[in-house]
Amino acid sequence: MNHFKFCPLCAAALSEKETEAGLRSECSAGCGYVNYDNPTPVAAVVVEYEGKILLAHNRAWPGSFCSVITGFVDHGESPDEAAIREVKEELNLEASEPTLISVYSFPQMNQIIIGYHVKAHGSIALNEELDSHKLLSTKECVVWPTATGFILRDWLRSQQIEPAMMDLSARRKTKK
Repeated sequence: MNHFKFCPLCAAALSEKETEAGLRSECSAGCGYVNYDNPTPVAAVVVEYEGKILLAHNRAWPGSFCSVITGFVDHGESPDEAAIREVKEELNLEASEPTLISVYSFPQMNQIIIGYHVKAHGSIALNEELDSHKLLSTKECVVWPTATGFILRDWLRSQQIEPAMMDLSARRKTKK
């Protein structure tokens, strides 16, 4: 659940309590602190560049899997501002006003992912987080069964394109 062991208000030990929403950590001394372990908001962006979809590979990821551009929403920043900022920071591209695709839950990472589409222009220059990218026609896009893959899927569907779904079962067998 959470990584805190002590109350940030009074330093007493935290104890877990069962609630309707599941386990929550509360202050054992009764100061009133409850750690709700709220999800972190993330902006994920389907970037359209020169009529193609730009997917990128994060250098921290194994293999060659590429995804949409993502980043945490900073304090005091709106999700659409985060989308524009991430496109600039990670790709050095100027982005159009973001269009909301939808909002997705990513419980594995305790995140709420807000999906956007932008059109971008400029010269691509990857930042230190990324080590490669690819440009695909909308018909070449294959989606994956997680939140960021669903964002790309739903945007493609809005363009009347039914994308193929990546088969992860073959990947899982080869990893063992």
